[in-house]
Formats: sequence, C-alpha cells, structure tokens
Amino acid sequence: MNRTLSALFSALEAVIVVAVGLAIPLIPLTILWGAQYGFGPDWTNFWRLSADAWLLGHGADITVTLNETLVKALGIPGAAQPFVLSIAILGFSLVTVLLARRAGKRIAETRHRLSGEVVALLVVLAASFAISFSAVQPGVRPSVVQGTILPTLVFALGLAIARIGDLPWFDRIRDDVRLILVGSLRAGMAAVAIVVTVAAILVALMILANYAQIITLYESLHTGALGGTVLTIAQIMFLPNLVIWASAWLIGPGFAIGTGSSVSPLATNLGPVPSIPVLGALPQGDLPFAFVGLVVPIVAGFLAGALLSKPEQLPVSRLTWTLAVGVGTGIVGGAVLGVLAWASAGSLGPGRLADVGPDPVAVGLLAALELGLSAIVGMAATRR
Repeated sequence: MNRTLSALFSALEAVIVVAVGLAIPLIPLTILWGAQYGFGPDWTNFWRLSADAWLLGHGADITVTLNETLVKALGIPGAAQPFVLSIAILGFSLVTVLLARRAGKRIAETRHRLSGEVVALLVVLAASFAISFSAVQPGVRPSVVQGTILPTLVFALGLAIARIGDLPWFDRIRDDVRLILVGSLRAGMAAVAIVVTVAAILVALMILANYAQIITLYESLHTGALGGTVLTIAQIMFLPNLVIWASAWLIGPGFAIGTGSSVSPLATNLGPVPSIPVLGALPQGDLPFAFVGLVVPIVAGFLAGALLSKPEQLPVSRLTWTLAVGVGTGIVGGAVLGVLAWASAGSLGPGRLADVGPDPVAVGLLAALELGLSAIVGMAATRR
C-alpha cells in the first residue's frame, strides 16, 4: 500500500471512530425527533445535544445558562447563574479508546504506520473542532479548545495502547530494572483489574437490589417509551463512572454526590440526589457489614503479588525483588485508580452538584498503600 492510500485508509479509520461515538446518542435522538415529535422541531437541536454528550464524554467542559422559566421550575439554588458541566460520561471515552486501538492495529498493517497515525490524529483533531464549533449556542456553550484537544488525546491513547509490545527502547533498559518494571506493571494492573471487576459486580447487584426505586424514578420523569430509551442509553454510557465510584468505595474514601455528601463503607451521608434513575441504586443509609468491602483491595494486592513469580535470570535477591515490585505495584495501582477517579469526577450541575465523584488524591494514595503492602505480603507468603 503506497503512502497516499495509507493516508486515506488512516483517515477513514479515524472518521469511523468519531462517527460511531456520535451515532450512540444521535441515532436514538433522531428516532425520537421523528416518532415522538413528528419531525416538527429543528433537527439541529438534536445534533447539538448529541455533540454536547460526545464532547462531555471526552472531558470537555460545557457552560450552561438556564432561562428564568426553567430556573423557577427546577428550584435548585444557584441555577440562575451560569454553571459548568464537567463530569465526563466515560462510556464515550471508552468507546473511542477501544476503537482507536483497533484502528491503530489496522494502520500498523500498512507500510507507513507513523504517517498513518499522524493523519488519523489530524482527522480526529479537525472533526473534534468542527463538532465543538457546531455545538455552540447561547444557552449551552462547550469549550471549543477542550472539545478539540481532549477527544484527540483520548484517540491518541488508543493508538498508544495499540503500540504496546512494539517499544524497542524498552529492551535497552538494564535487565534487572526492566524485569522489576514489568513485574510491577503486571502486578499493579492485575490488582486494579480485580478491584474494578468486583466494583462492577457490586454495581450490578445494587441495581438489581434497588430495581423498584429505579423504576419509580423512571415513572416520575414521564419520558415515554422513546424518551426512556434515550435516557437508558445515556445511563449505560455513564456506567463506567459508577464502576469507578464503586472502586473508590472499596478502596475506602468513597465518593460524593454533591458538596457535603459522602458515600463510603464507614458512613453514608446523602443529601438531595438528582432524579437520574440509575442513582436510585445508591445506598440510602449505612450498609451492614459494609466495612468488609475494604478487604477487596487487600485481597487484590495479595493475589497479584502471590501469583507473580521471580524470574530466574534476575540478578537480585528475593528480598530486593519483593520490596521493589511491591512498591512498584502500589505506585502503578495507585496511579491508575487515582487517574480513573479523577476522570470520573466533576460538576453535574449548579450549586452543591458542582462536587460529584471521588477524591482522586485520597483514592490514589490509599490504593497505593493497600495494594503495595498486600502485594509484598503476597510475594513473601509465596516464598514460604
């Protein structure tokens, strides 16, 4: 494949990634426009709403100014002033990363990988700018700068993941350092995977246990069948946030749904909660035996360390290996969970809703301590 065809192929891959992400909200909203509203309203309003959701899903801030009628109807303190929506709907970012990784693998099959990746990034950059610019309107103004740069960075992350295993400079690192780094990455990511998996199971169980409350919230919104479908799709895209919040709950710091609120294994203090049906799964009071959840990261670190064997060719002592990889496991696990907590938090509305999600610093530091120490114990136990 010559360079021109490779560039066109890469550009097409980038367009597909952006189009799939936009189609997730746009297709159901377009169906809603035709079936429920009889093609009456201006379709560009539904386009802007889809663009706003896509941009918000990649971390772009959106400044909202409500009209007086809506402010009086909501009755939320602070709603009369412009406020910023900054909480990322991480399902969109996850879709972009996964599709970008696939695109990166396909671009790698051409003979011009680097130039193809550059073309793909430029196409996403241009598309993101066009989407951001088209979504600007008087009452809802996404940040054009963030809307241009952040989706491109998320796409670049997917391309970078596709390159894992193709890093020739990594082989030039000294053998003992490289093996310790690899061990730390493996154990740290394994521990994070265990914590996140348990958190996902916990979210599913909470949704099942509070199914009646969730249905009651659906009925109170009077969205109709099509509106309910659109709302359900939006909540599905928000599920990664809930899983990360549950991970923060298992780590210990928990998360907030508004300033002054707290949901953690030790105590739950919820104020008024937005009428989003899936939030009906949140615990309304202190859960019995909730402290047992704190054992999960300890077990995760222990298993990650216990299952990691010391390479025979490593020219360091077993004690050095155990301490170095244990500390590395804590650093990797804490960094990953802290970044995830940071990405999942933000502002969900005016007033007290400006503070929603976990504290990334507390989550990262406590996760590093729990995973690192338990990994050391796990490796020491394996030795015995």
